[in-house]
Order: sequence, then structure tokens, then C-alpha cells
Amino acid sequence: MSINFFDCHRAMLDRARQAIAERGYWSPFCETPSASAYGETAAANGKAAFEAHLNRVFELDQAGTIGLLGNEISPYGPALGIRYPKVDIDQLIRGMNTAGLKWKKAGPQIWTGVALEIVKRLNERCFEMAHAVMHTTGQPFMMAFQAGGPHAQDRAVEAIAYAWEETRRVPAQALWEKPQGKHDPLRMQKSYRITPRGIGLVIGCCTFPTWNSYPGLFANLATGNTAIVKPHPHAILPLAITVQIARTVIAEAGYDPNVVTLVAHEAGDDLAAELSLRPEVKLIDFTGSAANGNWLESNATQAQVFTEKSGVNQIIIDSTDDFKGMVNNIAVSLALYSGQMCTTPQNIFIPREGIESAEGHVSFDDVVAAIVKAVAKVTSDPAKAVELLGAIQNDAIINRMAAAREIGQVLLDSKALEHPQFPAAKVLTPLLVKAPDNKPVTEEFFGPISFVIATADTAESIALARKSVQEQGALSLSAYTCRADVKEALCEAAADACVALSLNMTGSVLVNQSAAFSDYHGTGANPAANAALTDSAFVSGRFRVAQTREPA
Repeated sequence: MSINFFDCHRAMLDRARQAIAERGYWSPFCETPSASAYGETAAANGKAAFEAHLNRVFELDQAGTIGLLGNEISPYGPALGIRYPKVDIDQLIRGMNTAGLKWKKAGPQIWTGVALEIVKRLNERCFEMAHAVMHTTGQPFMMAFQAGGPHAQDRAVEAIAYAWEETRRVPAQALWEKPQGKHDPLRMQKSYRITPRGIGLVIGCCTFPTWNSYPGLFANLATGNTAIVKPHPHAILPLAITVQIARTVIAEAGYDPNVVTLVAHEAGDDLAAELSLRPEVKLIDFTGSAANGNWLESNATQAQVFTEKSGVNQIIIDSTDDFKGMVNNIAVSLALYSGQMCTTPQNIFIPREGIESAEGHVSFDDVVAAIVKAVAKVTSDPAKAVELLGAIQNDAIINRMAAAREIGQVLLDSKALEHPQFPAAKVLTPLLVKAPDNKPVTEEFFGPISFVIATADTAESIALARKSVQEQGALSLSAYTCRADVKEALCEAAADACVALSLNMTGSVLVNQSAAFSDYHGTGANPAANAALTDSAFVSGRFRVAQTREPA
């Protein structure tokens, strides 16, 4: 017997709708790995569940399976040894087309209820997911738990709530009556059906496989589309677990589980490009490099493409009333997950004549020295630092660091730290380089790499940052000022370049962080992303409305 999950989750849905309207803090899930929230045995059970995946075949009875593949290696050292289904794309898509026939007729209540039940079950397996994210991305455990679990699930619920808002605007039926003066009115009976676009392709990234993928995946499901989940070859397990859970829930609801499928592939093949150009694929969600994102936007013309791409994030320092808080906040922002976040600051603009603080004037050199000292301090104790830095996800970052050293004067060189639990982990502290004056680094150096740039004054800092956002894109802009006129100029520049601005962050909230239900992640209006996570535009193009009318 099929299960209708909508009523079970109606309260959460209504609260999510309220949250996206008010934009205040709310989360349906606990972000701390506490026994009181998840149960006394949850941590041990989750670790055991993760370990049970290792060196085994990951079972997914999906259409088109023709073999096995997989070669994930943990950034902390060991090979995972997990083998995933290899699929024949033609067979897979035929199976999905069959599954979609019934699924697309289910309607918004079924789609929404199923999607929310999937998220609920993902939350129940947060500890398993945390280990899976940690050992594929290199995130430290606490970040892996939060960003890979509750925070990613928040983004999923947010996307579902937006999808429900958009689909519920369309009535199932309407009576159209037009007055005709002395004659009888014209009367038509009309009906409207939400029509999904087809197959949605979700292309995962290697650093935040769940957080970046869940908005597109759940927006697709909640608007009646089927979904192919294509993980990055180095980070398959978190999305494989997601697909496995989704297929179970869909089957329990009485639908063919091939509504959601996993397409894993080996590194270096062209499967992503092949899938992206399939005529059956009508929606694509992508997180990754600008080169690949731009290619999708230009070539996958049969689909609506949503991209989050690389950008160059900036910090502008003008003045501060909390100098110590400022440099500490910047230091943690640069070190968090070794800078392997799409929101990590890269270019730091400081007037060469220095800045004003509550303690008086601070020279350029002293501002730089304070930032260098703060970064060195937060990474000085390896046992604590590894829980902030995590591990380097791939060797391309190490190559980037070598290239960055050639750009200017090294202010703080990176050093390797030994992880007390994982001796083979690649753990590196941040690299800070002084770039040539007035010359922002226009290329993204993804990883623990930042550049300090001296400018003539704050006005030039703002102008350079605005130009960089407009030309290279950015997901975050951070600034420090005590002056009202500078604050106004910063707000105007950020609005003009359409980038999220964070002002005077001196506490525990970092520019890197983006809160679901409140913060718009990306604006869709600068080159770093063509969509925002999450808003109405992110979901409304995922369905169309078919109408029928006849005389009443």
C-alpha cells in the first residue's frame, strides 16, 4: 500500500514557508551532533554505517546497470574501496522515462510530501553522512556534520517550500465568466495541470556534494521532475546515500524508484558532457569551475541551466571599532576548511596609508602583520587546527599554491601539519601573498590562498572590488568601516555589482557562511552564478502549466 507523506510534514512545510517570507532564523534540524537530538547511539551507529560501506559494492537496483566502478580516496589517507553501479545511459533514461509517466501525474502534494520525507530520513542518518562527507571532501568532522547534514537539509526544505509556493499558486480549476451586456455571459470551465519539464541533471561538486546539490535535486522532485544525480568522481558516497534513501521513499509512496538515479563515473571521462546534451535532459544544476559552467550555459541549449561557478571574493578594510575582532574573524574565514569554500575571501584591499581604529591610526604594514599573526595563531596548535582546516581535497590546490607564490611577496607561507588521527592526511595552513599595488588578482585561486593588495584609498578599493565582481564574479564581499559615507558607498557598489555584502563581521559569524531561509546564496546577476539558492526563480522554471477549457 502506498503512503501519502504530505500530511505528516505539513507543519514543517508551513513553518518553512513562514521562514522564507520573514527571512529570520529557523531550522527544522539540530546542527550539533548531540545525543539529546539524535539519540545516545546515533554517533556510534552512524560511524558503523559508514564503515559498512567501505570495500564493498554499494547496492542500487536501478535501471541500466551494466557493471561497477569507483575509486574514491579519502583526503585523510585511506582508499574507500567502494564500487558503485556503472550504467548504460540509454537504458537508464528509458527506465526513467517509464518511471516519470506516473510520477508526473502525482501532483504537488505527493511530490512535496515525498521530498520532505526523504529529507527527514536523511536527517536521521546525519552521522553516517558526516563521515561520508568528511572522507570524500576533506572537511573536518564538525563541518561535515553540519554542512553535509542539517545545513544541506535546510537548503533542501527551503527549495521544497519555494516549489510548493509556486505550484500552489496555480488552481486546479476555474470558472471563467465574461459579461455580455443584455446577452448571457460567456462561461468557460478551465482546468490547469502542473507539467514537469522532464529529467533534471544534478552535477555534484567535490567539496560540498550535498549542500550544493540538494537545492536543485529537491526543487526538481517537488515540481514533479525525475532526477539524475551525477556526483563528482572523488565524492560519490554522500550522493549515493542520498539517492538510495530517495529511491526507498519513492517506492514506499507507490512510485517507480527510477524517478531518481545515480550516475557515477570515472575521473577523466566525458560522461557529464554527454549527459548534459541529451535531449531528454531539460534541467541542469551545476556547481564547479567557470569553464565548465560556461560550457554548459552555451552548449546545453535544450535545458534550463542553473550554475554556481568560480569567482573572486573580496575584503575591503577601511576602518574598524574592533580591530582585534576584525583580524580574528578574517583569520578564521581564511583558514576554515582550508579555503575550499566558494565564499572564502581571496583579495584583501587595504589603503596603503593605513586605517583608523578605536585605538587610533594603524599603518598598512601593521594591519597586514596583525592578520598574518592571527592566521598563524589559529593554526599554531595542530590538534586544534586540523578541526578548522580539514584536509586538502585534491592536488590541484597544491599546484595553485605554488603558482600563487610567484605573484608577489609571501607574507605567510603555508606549512604542512600532521593530523593526530590520520597521519596520511594532507593538511596545509593558509598562504598569504602581497600582490602588486592596485592590482587585484583576477583569477580565482581556490584553496587556502589569499592576496593582500595596497590601494590609494578606500574609494579605489571599492572601485577595484566592484570591477572584479562585475567581470570575474563573486559570491561574497566583506567590508569593515565605521564611516557612514563609506558604508553607503559599499552598499551601492555591492548592489550595483549584485553581490552579497557582509559588513563589520567581528564575531563568530563568518562571511563564508550562508544561512538557509534567510541568506540568498548567490544572486544570479554576476558571473559567479546565474541563479540564487534559493528563490522563486530557482524553482518556477522547472514546471509549466497545461490548461484545458470548454464551455461551461
